[in-house]
Amino acid sequence: MKFNRGKIFEHKKVKLDYDDLECDTQKTGRTYVTPGGKKYPSITTVLGHSKKKYIQEWRKRVGEAEANRISHHACTRGSTVHDMIERYLMNEDNVIGPNTLPHILPSWVAVQPVLDSRLGKISMLETSLYSHHLNVAGKVDCIAEFDGKLSVVDFKTSTRAKSSDEIHSYFMQETAYAIMYEERTGIPITQLITIMMVENDTTPLIFKEHRDNWCDKLMKEIANYLSYEKPF
Repeated sequence: MKFNRGKIFEHKKVKLDYDDLECDTQKTGRTYVTPGGKKYPSITTVLGHSKKKYIQEWRKRVGEAEANRISHHACTRGSTVHDMIERYLMNEDNVIGPNTLPHILPSWVAVQPVLDSRLGKISMLETSLYSHHLNVAGKVDCIAEFDGKLSVVDFKTSTRAKSSDEIHSYFMQETAYAIMYEERTGIPITQLITIMMVENDTTPLIFKEHRDNWCDKLMKEIANYLSYEKPF
């Protein structure tokens, strides 16, 4: 498949008072260290806590070998598509290479027109953020204008189409990033955008949510996590 660039993206990078956050990944999850030395769990670790039992039951049901195969396939596809999107938004041209796996290409075909037509000025890409208010940290995919409005934009891949009722954790994750961003920059964000690329489907699913609808749910999830896990 030949790569054709449709748009050159404008970047208006927002400065932070740090270059990056130290990150540590263990079996129990991921943590970040703030410039002041505080250690916070990643928001994905926090929100994944309530899914542990379900995942364990699923692995037992399908068997370890099949679970590992499915997980590896999903992780490889997800990370590859994320890398392609990041390179494209950085205005690089090495988005599709000779080693790009065929099953990855439909996701790119799906997402490129959305990026070209609806994504505007970019403030952040793959940037580590944290919040003293929430006591969490994480790495946001993208902060940019979407349909003309500053938004948290999250890119997701899935083996099947999902409804909004199935992805509440995505909206809470994006809400956390919006709060972190405002705490670090003073700039509020209320629009949350999830772009889901479904395997072998060339039409992405786009979910648009308002941050304030998910703040209370997010705080409950964080409190639930901290009640079971030792504070860092």
